[in-house]
Amino acid sequence: MKNILLPLLLLASLCLRSQVVINELDSDTPSTDDKEFIELRSDAPGFSLDGYVLVLYNGSGTSSTGNRSYFALDLDGLSTDVNGLVLIGNAGVSLVPERLFSTSVIQNGADAVALYLGNPSDFPDGTLATTVNLVDALVYDTSDPAATELMDLLGETLQVNENANGLGTTQSIQRKPDGTYEVKAPTPGAHNDGSGIAFNGLSIAVSSGLIDEGGSFTVTFTAQQPVTSDLSFNFLLNNGSFNAADYAAVQQVVIPAGSQSASVAVLVLDDTTDDGDELAIVRFGALPAGYNRLNDFVEVRIIDNDFTTSPWGTPLNPTFGNVQSTAPAGYYASLEGKAGEELRAALQAIIADPAVVREHTYGDAELILKQADQNPLNSNQVWLMYVEVPRAKYKFQSTSSSVGFWNREHIFPQSRGGFADGTSSTADGIDIFAPTDANDILAGHSDAHHIRAEDGPENTTRSNRDYGTDYNGPAGNAGSWKGDVARSLFYMAVRYNGLSLVNGNPPDTLMGQMADLASLLLWNVQDPSDDFEMNRNNVIYTWQMNRNPFIDYPLLADYLFGAQYGQPWSFSLSTAANHIPQLRVAPNPTNGEVAVSGLSGIGMLEIYAMGGSKVFSEPITDGQAVRPGLPSGIYLARITAENASRVLKLVVR
Repeated sequence: MKNILLPLLLLASLCLRSQVVINELDSDTPSTDDKEFIELRSDAPGFSLDGYVLVLYNGSGTSSTGNRSYFALDLDGLSTDVNGLVLIGNAGVSLVPERLFSTSVIQNGADAVALYLGNPSDFPDGTLATTVNLVDALVYDTSDPAATELMDLLGETLQVNENANGLGTTQSIQRKPDGTYEVKAPTPGAHNDGSGIAFNGLSIAVSSGLIDEGGSFTVTFTAQQPVTSDLSFNFLLNNGSFNAADYAAVQQVVIPAGSQSASVAVLVLDDTTDDGDELAIVRFGALPAGYNRLNDFVEVRIIDNDFTTSPWGTPLNPTFGNVQSTAPAGYYASLEGKAGEELRAALQAIIADPAVVREHTYGDAELILKQADQNPLNSNQVWLMYVEVPRAKYKFQSTSSSVGFWNREHIFPQSRGGFADGTSSTADGIDIFAPTDANDILAGHSDAHHIRAEDGPENTTRSNRDYGTDYNGPAGNAGSWKGDVARSLFYMAVRYNGLSLVNGNPPDTLMGQMADLASLLLWNVQDPSDDFEMNRNNVIYTWQMNRNPFIDYPLLADYLFGAQYGQPWSFSLSTAANHIPQLRVAPNPTNGEVAVSGLSGIGMLEIYAMGGSKVFSEPITDGQAVRPGLPSGIYLARITAENASRVLKLVVR
C-alpha cells in the first residue's frame, strides 16, 4: 500500500503545481510603491483559490530575518476569471486587484513570493522558507546579489532581475508560456502575451475631492469602449460614519448603448451635527460579465461646517486660567520640602509609577493628538506647533509624501532617545495599555507628553537638531511653541532614566542627551504655560494616567535644572503661573509709557528682549506709569505678584 500511495501523492503534487502558477510580479513601482501586484494564472478559468496562501520571503538580513517570511495573505474566496487570472495588489493598480494589501508591502529583493496550500496561520512572520505544500515560487531581485540560500530552501534554480533592463520601477517580471520569464511593461489582469478575452474597463472620476457639507459633486463613470447594450450597475458611497443619512443620490447608473459614460450628481446633506470631517468612498458594486474596474475606491472628503470651539486661545493668542488642572488632590504632595536628586526621584516616582502609568501604542498617539492638539477655534483641526497654524485632522500623513499633511513630531527625537519604533503603529484605544516604568525607554516612542502635531516638511527640517543653538523654528515664527518644547523635554529628562539635558549644541547623533538647556530654561519663562497646554496635559492624563508636572508647576524647572537646583521645593513658593489673568499692561502697543492694572499690592515688572536679556526691572503698584526707555520692537513683560506671575507680549513703537 505504501508503494502505491507515494507515487499518487507525488502525482497530486505535480498536478497542483500545474494548475496555478505565479504569472506576473511587480515589486518595484514609481515613487511610493503603491502599484505593487502579484498575478496568478490557472490552466482553466474559474479555478478556486480556497485553501491557498501567498507568502513573501526576505532573502537577506540577519539570521533571524533572512530567508524567512514577512507577510502572508489568505486567498480564500478568490477564483480566477475567464482568462484564468486573478490579481492581488495595491488599490492603485489598474486593473483593480480582487484582493488588496497595503502600499509598500512587497520588498524589492533579493526576495521571493511563494504560493502554498495552507493558511496564513501556517506562516507567521519569521517562518523559514520551505517546500512543504509549495505550489509555485518566484525568487526575484532588483539588481541584487543572488539569494542562493533562499533558492535552495524553495527548490528554485533561477532568480529573476526585475531591473534587468534598467527600468525596474516601470517594468514587471512576467511568465512566458514555456515557463521562462521576461521583464517588460506590466500587464495586470491580462495575459502577458496579449491573448485571451478582452474586457471593457470602467473608471470612476469625481468633479472634486473636497466638498463642503451642503454642497454637491458629480461622479462620472466611463468605459474604455462604447457599450453595445445598456450597461446598468450600482455604486456605493458609504464609509464609516458617512452613510445614507448624509447624502442624496440615485445610485443605479445606466450607460446607454453606443455611449461610453454616464454621470450622477451627489448632494451632501447639511445637518446640524458636528460629525467631524468625513470621507465618502465612491466604489463599484457588482459589474456584469465582460466588464472590469480600471480604478475604484475614489475618495471625496466632506468638510463639516458644524465644528465647535473651545473657551481658550491658541498658542498664538493664549489665554490663562480658563482651563484648570485635573490632577487629583495630593498628586504632587510628596514633593514638598525635597531638593535636588531627592526632588527628581520623588517626581519620577509619580510620573513613572509602574502601578499607575500606562503605555499606549504609537498608533494611539495619533488619536491622542487629535484630542490634545485640537485647534480651540475649530474642533475639526489640529494646531501645528512649529509653523503655528491649524490643519484639518483628516490630513494626517498616511503615505511617504508629507507635503500638505501633518504627522507626529517627537520633541526628544526617536533615534537620540533610543526608542525608535518601540511600540506598535496600530491603534488599539484607551482601554488597552501596558504597564511601564522609568527604565522602559521604549515607551518614549509613544509618550504623548513629548509628541506634537506638526507640519510634515517642517518636522523633517527640524530632524534631530537641538533647540536654541541649532533649531529655532521656521523663519518668522512667533515662538509660541518654545515653552511647550522646554516643558516637554524637562518631563522626558525626569520620566525616563538615561535621558538628560545639556548646554550647547552637541552632535545630532548624540544618544540620550538633548540641548540647549540654557535656552530651554529661558523659553520656559518667555513662553509660559497657557490654557492650550493645560488642556493638553489633562487630555493625555486620561490616557497615560500621568501628567507633565512642568505644565502644572513651571517653576519646578528651576529647582531641577536651573538656578534653584538644590533648594527645597515648596508649593508656597509657586502658585501655577499665569493664573492671575486680570493683570494687564497698557497701552499695548505703546509709544514708551506703560502701566500695570490688576495688582492688589506691590508687584514687580520685568521686561525681556526677545533674545532673553532683561532690559528693565522695577517694583510697581496698580496703575503706576513707568517709562522703560526701550527702542521700538517686541518684548516680553513679566508681572510678578503674590507668588504668581504672568508673561505678556509688549510692543514698543
